[in-house]
Amino acid sequence: MATRGVSETEKLQKNLTDQLDRLMSQLQDLEDSKDDLDADEYNETRQDTIEQLKEFQQRLSKFSEGDLSLVDQFGATQLAIQAAITEAFRTPEIIGLFARRQPEGLRQRLSQLERDHRLGHLAEESFSQQRLEILSALKKLGEPLTPEEVHFMTTNTTDDLRQFLEDDMTVSSERVVRLAQSGLSGGT
Repeated sequence: MATRGVSETEKLQKNLTDQLDRLMSQLQDLEDSKDDLDADEYNETRQDTIEQLKEFQQRLSKFSEGDLSLVDQFGATQLAIQAAITEAFRTPEIIGLFARRQPEGLRQRLSQLERDHRLGHLAEESFSQQRLEILSALKKLGEPLTPEEVHFMTTNTTDDLRQFLEDDMTVSSERVVRLAQSGLSGGT
């Protein structure tokens, strides 16, 4: 009796993770093919993906309200979706690593970014944006940052990221949806 529902919960978590991965991949594919699409097609496709993220967020809210064992695991996912919708984070790969609580993956991605930037393969603006997203995600996950990383965040944090960092990991579902909707109406 003690294992009742455990396999169902694991299946649900896997399905939700797979769906989040699919949506993040869809966002990444869209960003990768941005230059191949006209502005209207890009914006329409991006808006459609954002709508799918909102629907996913609503389903997560319903699940987390009904099953307290899932609330902690969904908290990071909800914040990651919020960050994507409000455009605090713009890099799908970083959103996915944060949602799955993978600080080592974020650190690895940061090392790759720094290498690519040193080699001249990554523009300064893109490097700074992604670095800031990764450092914000690491901070939100409670990972220690170097003094240099803290200084970089202090001097470069946007209003969206500042709000994201202030939000509690156990933020209520209603607040996430409200923040996401306000970000959508003003951010896209």
